[in-house]
Amino acid sequence: MTPPDDGGHDEPRLRRPEYPSTPESRGTDSPADSLPGSAESADSPAESVPRRGRATGGTPVRRPRARVRADRARRRRRTWAVVGVLALLVLPFLVAGGWFLWQLHPPGGEGAAVAVEIKPGWGTKEAGDELQSRGVIGSSLAFQVWEKVSGAGSFQAGAYQLHERMGVSAASDALARGPSTAAAASAGHTVLTLPPGLRLDQIADRVGALPGHDRAAFLALAQSGQIRSRYQGDQASVEGFTWPDTYFVEHQTDAQILQTIVSEFDRHADAVNLANAPSVGLTPQQAVVEASLIQAEAGTAADAPKIAAVIANRLKQGTALQIDATLCYAKGGCPPVPTNADKQLDSPYNTYRVQGLPPTPIMTVTEQSLRAALAPADVPYLFYVTGKDGVTYYATTLAEHEANIRAHGVRGE
Repeated sequence: MTPPDDGGHDEPRLRRPEYPSTPESRGTDSPADSLPGSAESADSPAESVPRRGRATGGTPVRRPRARVRADRARRRRRTWAVVGVLALLVLPFLVAGGWFLWQLHPPGGEGAAVAVEIKPGWGTKEAGDELQSRGVIGSSLAFQVWEKVSGAGSFQAGAYQLHERMGVSAASDALARGPSTAAAASAGHTVLTLPPGLRLDQIADRVGALPGHDRAAFLALAQSGQIRSRYQGDQASVEGFTWPDTYFVEHQTDAQILQTIVSEFDRHADAVNLANAPSVGLTPQQAVVEASLIQAEAGTAADAPKIAAVIANRLKQGTALQIDATLCYAKGGCPPVPTNADKQLDSPYNTYRVQGLPPTPIMTVTEQSLRAALAPADVPYLFYVTGKDGVTYYATTLAEHEANIRAHGVRGE
């Protein structure tokens, strides 16, 4: 049935209230969320409170920009504070490193020449203090640190021709090269220069050439046993137990000179632990004898332990050493080189006829030769020959040795 007409006016219809569309109202899952009384309504006071994360079922609520800026400013302040602390910690090291480099290699050229004397027994502190006082370096402390780091620190006593403002590195290198004989002479010193490899009679020649000294008197003293090394055993003379170096001997007697060069040998022998020679089957005196053979025969530092091995291996087998350098000592020196006739000499130093080591060293030695005698290479070699090219070739058998002589040699042992 059709409802009765009430005069053309429609009865009012109830409508659902409309609310503005907000991010919170869009995407909600429940109609209740959009009602005026809902906790998530756009008019709810809770909407004014910044929240982290997401509203229930909605999108993230952004924090106010002022809060974000404050957080960023706080993080920046914290970062710069950390950087500042680190800078304070690192800065002293940077400054110290720059200062040290400056001391090693100061800018500008070297200054005037200056003679510096390093006295016997001085260490890095005394040497550094002297170099600083003479203007060669700027800091004794930097010199001491550098010598410690570089592993140096042992100097030959004597006069050195240096320059002002050399710097620590250049001054250290100059000291490592040894004293200047010319500088010592110009300073009025009496200089005795003893290179490695001298016989005792050759040392007497050099002492006898000094003003106020006599060769024969010095040699007689050196052979008398009055002045001795701690390591020479029952050997009468100090043959081989003096140290090669440059000495300043003005106003010294023969006995003082001899005591100085023997004491210097003992100091270096202590440094290489010569007392440990029994560990390789030798007495300390025998080790020095062997070191003198190594000194005569080894062409390079690399050869020294190998020559020591050949000597040690022959001694163990009871084989004659057959070293030409011992013939040179027996006949009073070389050249000329030993001949087959020399190999028939009746001498305890003729190692072609006599087995074992000679009775004494045949020359003065270096630490390198002493160390080689105390630590021979672990090789089976029994022969060596120096070729025309200056290289030493080693062999275990006689056939290999003869092949080396044919291929390379001008002489063979």
